[in-house]
Amino acid sequence: MTFIKNYYYHIYNRGCNKDQIFFNEGNYHYLLGKMKSTFMDYGVNIIAYCLMPNHYHFLIQQLTDMPISTWLHKLFVGYTQAINKQQKRSGTLFEGRSKHILIDNDDYLIYLMWYIHYNPVGAGLVSKHSDWPFSNYLDCVGKRNGTMVDKDLIRQRFGSMTEYEKFMESYQIDRLIEEKVGKYLFD
Repeated sequence: MTFIKNYYYHIYNRGCNKDQIFFNEGNYHYLLGKMKSTFMDYGVNIIAYCLMPNHYHFLIQQLTDMPISTWLHKLFVGYTQAINKQQKRSGTLFEGRSKHILIDNDDYLIYLMWYIHYNPVGAGLVSKHSDWPFSNYLDCVGKRNGTMVDKDLIRQRFGSMTEYEKFMESYQIDRLIEEKVGKYLFD
């Protein structure tokens, strides 16, 4: 699949054999630092992200003709090399290349934002979205001043960051939407 300028994509992957990809808090910070220092150079607009112990989710928009895959390759080849060195291991860290799905409607976009930020709660890692530090949820609701968030999109879709927070707290899954987009998500 070719990445198309100005379109949104759900990017995700997990550890090989569903194994961990983050072994300590420093690993999360290392990847977040690489993301923060490179995403603008590669024409990537980050809407939502969540780093989990054995997988990750990104909702991103490609802003230029440079494909998102160029950024992903740089990001994760470097990350894998660093983890292999730290963990005294070799070989692949992930289940192949990152998967990507074109976001082709607003219902999916909204559901995906919820799904990504809900991931640590659904996995039982935290009881509230705001307790997981390795997503941009706190940035999306204005409680952390991060740069990897599209505040304009949140205002356009929800009215304000406060309204997005209310949405996250009260969202009830529309079973019809879940059936349509559920095939794109993995456990």
